[in-house]
Amino acid sequence: MDGLILLRPLWLLALLPLAGLAGLRLMRPPDAGGWERVMGRDMLRAMGALGHLGGRQPLWMRLLAPLALAVLTLGLAGPALPRSDAPVLAQADAVVLAVDLSPSVAAGAGLDQAKLAAAGLAQALSGRPVGLILYGGEAFTASAPTLDIATLQTQIGVLDGGTMPGKGSRPAAAIGMAAQMLAGLPRADLVLISDGGGVDRQAVAEADRLAAQGARISALRLDGRAPGAPAAPADALDRLARGGAAMAWGDMDALAARLARSGGSTRDPVLRALQYRDLGPWLALLALPPLLVMLRRQE
Repeated sequence: MDGLILLRPLWLLALLPLAGLAGLRLMRPPDAGGWERVMGRDMLRAMGALGHLGGRQPLWMRLLAPLALAVLTLGLAGPALPRSDAPVLAQADAVVLAVDLSPSVAAGAGLDQAKLAAAGLAQALSGRPVGLILYGGEAFTASAPTLDIATLQTQIGVLDGGTMPGKGSRPAAAIGMAAQMLAGLPRADLVLISDGGGVDRQAVAEADRLAAQGARISALRLDGRAPGAPAAPADALDRLARGGAAMAWGDMDALAARLARSGGSTRDPVLRALQYRDLGPWLALLALPPLLVMLRRQE
């Protein structure tokens, strides 16, 4: 039952008054066929002891109605398991990681930081499709958004200083490629993992265009620059953040938590319901046996 969730958990609150009703039913005195209205309690007790009045129902009979209602309530709460046959949602609510592999990062300690950050974010966001873009002077798609995080982490693990040919750093190219990858999605995130180099007017314009599509842009600032590489402005990545935040490399866990909370599929009940198989109707069928027993007794 791994991955079991409740689609409508507030229905569980109905179990509280139901428990109270069950308690009242258990404490209800025996049915005396209407004589309890005109006879005293002591006389009723004596008549019952002599066998002239119907005794208290067995415990299991008194619990039939509360049991059926409890099962129906659990069914209404919507226990559900993830669907394996919902490919239409494979690209919904995607996150794209754009990893800077320009010489200022790839030739220094920033490379290990970038790999650790990308792998860590991919693992933390395993409930959302994650894509990977690599960029330096140009940008390349390493992986479209996928739920296969293990394969994605394998690709991240083999990155090295020679992965990206040429020189330069053009985050504008990575943001433009992300805009094409995320086009048409109602909710999406782009995370730039960079030292902030190459941020120019074109990059800012591309960030504005991507934000206009409804995507959020966050950034993780690397601090391991290659020896001799010029330092980027401290606010370079802040200029690109749209709806997200630019954080330091040490704040990777905080960024991952923020992205996990902002996942649209967890907030949109329609998308969430399509991603899971609702077991509620099948659970509600279990209420039929006690209900049939109660109906049979009334015949």
